[in-house]
Amino acid sequence: MSPRAAGQPVPKAITPLAIGPLMIDPPVLQAPMAGYTNYAFRQVVREFGGAGLLATEMIAARSAAWLETNRGEHPDRLWGVREEPRPLAVQMWDNDPDNLAAVGRRLARDFQVSVVDLNFGCPVRQVTEKAHSGSWLLRDPARVAQIVARVVEACGDTPVTAKIRLGCSESCRTAVEVAQRVEEAGAACLTVHGRVAAQYFKGRADWEAIREVKQSVTRLPVVGNGDITSAETAVARLRESGVDGVMVARECLSKPWIFAQIAAILRGKPKPPDPSPAAQKELVLHHYDLVCRRFGVPRGTLLMRKFACSYAQGIPGAREFRGQVSRVTSQTEFLEVVKRFFPGTAVAKAAG
Repeated sequence: MSPRAAGQPVPKAITPLAIGPLMIDPPVLQAPMAGYTNYAFRQVVREFGGAGLLATEMIAARSAAWLETNRGEHPDRLWGVREEPRPLAVQMWDNDPDNLAAVGRRLARDFQVSVVDLNFGCPVRQVTEKAHSGSWLLRDPARVAQIVARVVEACGDTPVTAKIRLGCSESCRTAVEVAQRVEEAGAACLTVHGRVAAQYFKGRADWEAIREVKQSVTRLPVVGNGDITSAETAVARLRESGVDGVMVARECLSKPWIFAQIAAILRGKPKPPDPSPAAQKELVLHHYDLVCRRFGVPRGTLLMRKFACSYAQGIPGAREFRGQVSRVTSQTEFLEVVKRFFPGTAVAKAAG
């Protein structure tokens, strides 16, 4: 018996997310995360498939003077962007409309990125209190609108999007007004994280507040973000909250295959299982190889420590593994710790 025949509500049909001329299908986005979403990580996500739009780490517009002189690419934050498959978004932050417009113009014209995203949601004090940027700007919706309008003008045909939180604090929830100003300023899409900046990542994301933001605008597509902890959660939020898309952040660091699982469910197919323990071990080593190819073995080993800690979610002895892998300083040490603890090895199975 069909859901309609049984008198049950028919699930919301999922349609592609329109960001200007781009059609993001499925409407599932990988969040930009500082220190994590570099080219190596994006390549891993892309190999699994399922993410409709990938994003770089955020860049500081005020520190982007290298754009004017460097004929190549930024050594870290824009690694691989010129040759990488599209669609791809680059996120930037600052509080100066002229700086942001200048960098946005270069990203659109010279790097030919698919989307230029403006960060009004970062809660880190170095960005907020010291630089009066990120989520600090949510207390001034007019300033946010001024920045968006200036960058939209500078980027021409390249869509400009924005990412916000619900406000600076519980006593300063400005998301609805900011969303309306962002829409009026010509943004192509808005992502809303369901916490105020003062919460950082504590507590629960308020998806009812995200729904209210969506209902407050008329044409602006809204993407919801916060506490997407499984493929099923992502699909439920997309179908029940009225948003046009969902953005996955921290969960994809430990499960880059989550996008493929979400896409399968949205298309009415069985959810693919998590990779086997042995396959997850090989994934860690593959990611390590990608990082070392770029940065060399010594620096690549140090950079990979945080990624290995993320991948450890759910493995036997995860706490001890994180404690040891976070202190390795050589390739030999890294490989030995992975071999000893990670699923798919005889030692790990015995420990389990």
